[in-house]
Amino acid sequence: MPELPEVEVARRALEEHCVGKRIVRCSAADDTKVIDGVAPPRLEAALVGRTISAARRKGKNLWLALDSPPFPSFQFGMAGAIYIKGVELSKYKRSAVRPTEEWPLKYSKLLVVMDDGLEFSFTDKRRFAKIRFLDNPEAVPPISELGPDALFEPLHLDDFVESLSRKKAPIKALLLDQSFISGIGNWIADEVLYQARIHPMQTASMISKEKCKALHQCIIEVIEKSLEVGCNSSQYPENWIFHSREKKPGKAFVEGKKIDFITVGGRTSAYVPELQKLDGIDATASRAKISKEQSKSNKAAREVDDDEEEAKPAKRGRKQLVKATHEIQEDEEDAKASKRGRKQPAKTSKGSWKKAHHSSEGSGDDDSDDEAVDKVVAEQGKRRDPKQPAEAKSSSDKGGSAAPAKRPQRKKRQL
Repeated sequence: MPELPEVEVARRALEEHCVGKRIVRCSAADDTKVIDGVAPPRLEAALVGRTISAARRKGKNLWLALDSPPFPSFQFGMAGAIYIKGVELSKYKRSAVRPTEEWPLKYSKLLVVMDDGLEFSFTDKRRFAKIRFLDNPEAVPPISELGPDALFEPLHLDDFVESLSRKKAPIKALLLDQSFISGIGNWIADEVLYQARIHPMQTASMISKEKCKALHQCIIEVIEKSLEVGCNSSQYPENWIFHSREKKPGKAFVEGKKIDFITVGGRTSAYVPELQKLDGIDATASRAKISKEQSKSNKAAREVDDDEEEAKPAKRGRKQLVKATHEIQEDEEDAKASKRGRKQPAKTSKGSWKKAHHSSEGSGDDDSDDEAVDKVVAEQGKRRDPKQPAEAKSSSDKGGSAAPAKRPQRKKRQL
């Protein structure tokens, strides 16, 4: 995402190459998501014939002052960029347009041609940028809601320290708040906090005066250094965390020290735990949080172990029941064969049953064992009570209800 240095490089280029020149032609893309509040044809007609008198910026927003209002303003969003044909601007994740490249660029949202033939284009590949046409860009959002510009309006050290002392938010989230200081984005915030040796989660009001002073100085130095090299990221100092902040966790190091990643203010934050430590109550709260999380993790692990231990006796009991069921079935088969006078089949040995049972484990035979157990239990429930009268047995065999036996009548005596 373009931050203050990238937008400032674009402003300086427009001021150098376009101020004092008249617009003779322009072409606006038919993209009302990017071109906000004005129809593209009206924007084109309103710009032609106008002269650019200045290029201005606040935070990550840029606008062109013309010989009379309204003025075009540019909010860069995630991927907005200014290109001037034949002029190299920034090498931060992009390069100058080469003569062999297509022009206007594929994602151009506004192309402007000057009276001397110079052309510039505002592009946006991801369509989060905004182009507006306003009478006074500074008087309306988003520019009117911005805090002091980190480059043009830096806070005095005493005001900076006083301001931080009233803030309860994590310092990284506060630096990203454009109403506090405008122009600082994710990579600059990570860089200045690393250089000042401040943890991204440190509560702003808990930062010592010495570290506040270091942070104030680092903001100025990082912005000035990036502008000094024209935002050519390959020329940023080697000891900057910038060069490794986009590497994968475990593979990111700066000056031999490991970089960790956390989320602060909804943004991924790169920091070095060895150098950027929490202080005071934040450190105590962090240790308590880690201890609580470890306690929860240990409790969950113990519950899993307990469940596994409880499952072991149940598993052994089931195996024993299945084994007993097979033995009962074998005994019944032997009894039937003996009753019919047939030759008794060879009884399966316990060893062979065990072998068969073990070979069936894990192969889907558990369901058949369960059915066998249920069948044996049901059969045993149907067995006749030895004390039950024969008539009841006979009636039950026929499927009727068992009736009580009639008492035989005594013969009448002859008189």
